[in-house]
Amino acid sequence: MWVEVKKTQTLKIAEAWKECFEGEGIPTRIMPQRGLPEGKEIGPYLVMVPQDKEHVIKDILRKL
Repeated sequence: MWVEVKKTQTLKIAEAWKECFEGEGIPTRIMPQRGLPEGKEIGPYLVMVPQDKEHVIKDILRKL
């Protein structure tokens, strides 16, 4: 199961978080907040990770 760890206002910011988390070895997905991919740069996006990695993300975010 995937859980939301960040909410962003643009796709570019979501992709930056994805790179950061994947750089730490954590699989990451980006989903538009409103459902299916819209292909739009601007709009709310969710950054999601596997539920069992959520505690690792919290540690990473705490250090930033």
